[in-house]
Amino acid sequence: MQHYRHYGTSCPPEPCPAPVEEEVYAEEEVYGEEAESLIQEEAEPMVKQTDGKTAVESKNGKRSERGGGGGEGGGEEEEGGGGGGTGTKYSMFTWFVVLALLGVWSSVAVVYFEVVDYDSVIARAKEFPMNLSDVLQGKLTAYDTDGDGDFDVEDAKVLLGLKAADRPPEERADSSPSSVHHEDGNDEAAVPPLVEDVFVPDDPRHDLHPEVLLEERPPEESPESGRYLTSSKFSQQSEVGAENRSEPVEPQPQSDSPKEARGDLHTHTAPPSGKPAEEKLKEKAKTKKPKLLNKFDKTIKVEIDAAEKLRKKGKLEEALRAFESLVEQNPQSPRARYGRAQVEDDLAEKLRSNDMLQKAINSYREAAELPDATSDLLRAALKRRAERQQFLGRIRGSLATLEKMVQIFPDDISLRNEMGVAHLLLGDNKGASRVFGEVLAVAPSNGFAKVHYGFILKSENKIAESIPYLKDGIESGEPGTDDGRFYFHLGDALQRVGDESAYRWYELGHKRGHFASVWQRSLYNVDGLKAQPWWTAKETGYTDLVRTLERNWKTIRDEALAMMDQKTGSFVPEEENLRERGEWGQYTLWQQGKKVGNACQGVPKTCSLLEKHSEATGCRRGQIKFSVMHPGTHVWPHTGPTNCRLRMHLGLVVPKHGCKIRCTDQTREWEEGRVLIFDDSFEHEVWQEAGSYRLIFIVDVWHPELTGPQRHGLSAI
Repeated sequence: MQHYRHYGTSCPPEPCPAPVEEEVYAEEEVYGEEAESLIQEEAEPMVKQTDGKTAVESKNGKRSERGGGGGEGGGEEEEGGGGGGTGTKYSMFTWFVVLALLGVWSSVAVVYFEVVDYDSVIARAKEFPMNLSDVLQGKLTAYDTDGDGDFDVEDAKVLLGLKAADRPPEERADSSPSSVHHEDGNDEAAVPPLVEDVFVPDDPRHDLHPEVLLEERPPEESPESGRYLTSSKFSQQSEVGAENRSEPVEPQPQSDSPKEARGDLHTHTAPPSGKPAEEKLKEKAKTKKPKLLNKFDKTIKVEIDAAEKLRKKGKLEEALRAFESLVEQNPQSPRARYGRAQVEDDLAEKLRSNDMLQKAINSYREAAELPDATSDLLRAALKRRAERQQFLGRIRGSLATLEKMVQIFPDDISLRNEMGVAHLLLGDNKGASRVFGEVLAVAPSNGFAKVHYGFILKSENKIAESIPYLKDGIESGEPGTDDGRFYFHLGDALQRVGDESAYRWYELGHKRGHFASVWQRSLYNVDGLKAQPWWTAKETGYTDLVRTLERNWKTIRDEALAMMDQKTGSFVPEEENLRERGEWGQYTLWQQGKKVGNACQGVPKTCSLLEKHSEATGCRRGQIKFSVMHPGTHVWPHTGPTNCRLRMHLGLVVPKHGCKIRCTDQTREWEEGRVLIFDDSFEHEVWQEAGSYRLIFIVDVWHPELTGPQRHGLSAI
């Protein structure tokens, strides 16, 4: 049965945590940076004499001229002195604005000594809406570019164009489920006790689905990157006769807000409403910030703010000591425990420590279990706990946390959707189907639930039933629906029912960046690798391996036939649901770069021949196996999971007619004792219409352009 094994990012992971992102939840007040003096009080301008005028040179190198005195020296400046002043340059209101923004001494520095270009400041300020009462009160939210609650030097730098605005994570994460708030932000919500995790250091061999939770390290650029076509040539082939195909409706682009780097699988927000951008900004401004402080926490807010400021500045060790001291002195404070959990979370990322991350998971639980935690803090702590449990591969623990959240917040559809995903990560398609079915019963148009429900139906081989759910879900454009797997499975389902619009969906998936081309639809890729469907031995650089296989093909064949005759069950039926009909058996020797049990004992000579070729035996994204296919078998068009390998087929027993393989738009036949090489990340299809069985030997090898470090760093598939 097909599982949700590779759901998550579009590339496999590396065994390291994702980078740290700042806290999503904001306190009632945010922090400002300490003001930096624009000039020193004792600074004196440099004065030079010119013809009848005094040239004043400021520290920034700008020069300005002032009229000299009426006497010979002309060196002293008197009001209305002999060359006359230039008069009042700026209005009283302008002066008032400058005084309000920067203070008296800073204003003198700006205008009198020309430390910065005052005209530029005023010109840029006019571009911002300003409320006079806000200026008087010192709030200046319109000018607060870094989100720290005041106007300071950092904000001035943005206003002057010296640096880009950096909005705080509180605003970047407005689309997350945790930004949904109750009207009464201080409501205290009780949570049933959570089962404490028993921590065991991670062993990648024991993780159920580690590739789901981590991202792959960025690949090194190939010196020949971009030299080979991955789309234009083959994409054009797929459009032949496309005039009669039905056009898919292109989904609306999803939010450009950055994804949670800490392991947040999905962010559920309402689909685009089509409102003008200005109205959306106004609505966003009205959104209430989460209330994380209960009545007691407000009495120690100064201490909490000080510790939190240390955390935000990256002084994690100091912040941890501060929060631990707060917890020790105030064990009943949910906010103090939540702050400690966040610091431990950040330290886990910094130190890449699973032990520290487990401490954070337990601290999130402790914060949520306190009886007087606010609703927003309860939601934030439990949600983050579930995410970090998933990150560590503790899927069952994450599911238990999500189930508690659904009990506390039963009307939150996004939590139910995340609970369905957790069931899929466990391989529990039945449980996931139940959850997504419940969501669709109360929210029939929920696109996220639709695509996942369609995915489950297809995994159960209910091909025709899955199509409308997958199609409607993708077209909804909701967050979490624009995923290559859904385009992949929708196109595959359409192909299996004979609907040629499949290639239109593949093309759309290619345009959205999920596929390298219409033909090349693997999902776990390294960019820049040479992409072509068929290869020669010389092009691969693996001529020694090809020569070894072809020279010893009879030895390899005889050992395989002996295993077939023994009927020991070594040849097992294909289990990936790739057959339309027929019988197809496989006998695997190496899987993901490791020998499979005692498989080589039955074919010792074959294994001995391969031992010296690490490009094959060490290919952790491939297999080495025998494949026997009986008459009447047809394998659906499909693609492999990654572009990081090439596949060799050595013909062992090949009937003279009726056996063929198509890769993209080119069809070839096997020959006994000869090797065919193709890239199985491109679409390929197989027919066995001969009168007897066909036996071949399959050897996967690393893509030749992958470097040694890349091969070592890529996760197994």
